[in-house]
Amino acid sequence: MSRRVLVARLDSLGDVLLCGPAVRAIAAAPDVDEVWMLCSSVGAEAARALPGVDRVLVWDCPWITVTAPPATRAHLAALAARLEEAPVDAAVILTSFHQSPLPLALQLRLAGVPFIAAASVDHAGTLLDVRLKPGEDFPENQPEPLRALQIAAAAGFVLPAGDDGRLRMRIDAPLPGELAGQPYVVVHPGAAASARQWPAAAHAEAVRLLHDAGVRVVVTGGPDERELTSRVSDGGRLARDLGGETRLPVLAATLAGARVVVVGNTGPAHIAAAVGTPVVSLFSPVVPAARWAPYGIEHVLLGDQGAPCRESRARECPIPGHPCLASVRPEEVVDAVFALAPDLSPTPDRLRQEVGA
Repeated sequence: MSRRVLVARLDSLGDVLLCGPAVRAIAAAPDVDEVWMLCSSVGAEAARALPGVDRVLVWDCPWITVTAPPATRAHLAALAARLEEAPVDAAVILTSFHQSPLPLALQLRLAGVPFIAAASVDHAGTLLDVRLKPGEDFPENQPEPLRALQIAAAAGFVLPAGDDGRLRMRIDAPLPGELAGQPYVVVHPGAAASARQWPAAAHAEAVRLLHDAGVRVVVTGGPDERELTSRVSDGGRLARDLGGETRLPVLAATLAGARVVVVGNTGPAHIAAAVGTPVVSLFSPVVPAARWAPYGIEHVLLGDQGAPCRESRARECPIPGHPCLASVRPEEVVDAVFALAPDLSPTPDRLRQEVGA
């Protein structure tokens, strides 16, 4: 008998992309006819780009989404209404270590979902049919895609033979024509949380150094980051400024066409991983790199991973001077770019120190 399975991941774009291997495992099951994803409005576009997803339900969660809506009866009823559109036979709730699946599990039970699987540190009673205990049934200090795969496996869904378990996404837009024909490096200076952002002046200096070395640079950013991308690109004089011009499909195509992406711990780092492009990761340790670093691709990790902000999950830097990332020199970033793409270096035999690739 065929089944419709709901996969829930209620936070951001990058979090949804990290669930991609687990989604493919569920979609590959011989008795699964459809896979639906329940996502926030922030993560929905990424869900639509995941192989194996047939339909996306959008609902902003009061206890997970950063811009959490009020937990009113009307808002909770909106989720029930979405589930009534077509009943699901099973649900797999994918969460990070600091999130509880139980409030959503209760909502799904009330909506009549007969089988629910998730990982929970708390006793779940009858809310979960399959409960993995973090720290007992699997280690917490592991990449998020592996965590999601283990939850899916406990529910009976495993990757098929030949699937390497890396991130993937569909690229539904062509590469902007102006970028074709010459290698380029993408610099993405923004981040959803300021604690994860390398200083703008450092980004600008790295772009200048790359430009002076003969490397074509493209600077990307969201609609609210145009001022930042203009500063980093020197008003477009040192780099092609695409700030505000790349919705997810175009951004994915742009990152897929790049030789290297320079980016912090934010959504585009996971987009780069999903399209197979190497990353220079300017990684703030407010969350663990072991869980959130670019997954399954060649990358160089920069930033003081032992800084006092370590694992604070702070959105704004709690340490004066932002030492975890401000300590990274633009020259280190340029060397990391050339380490990942040696043919771009004007002096291929230059010293390339090991910087944690």
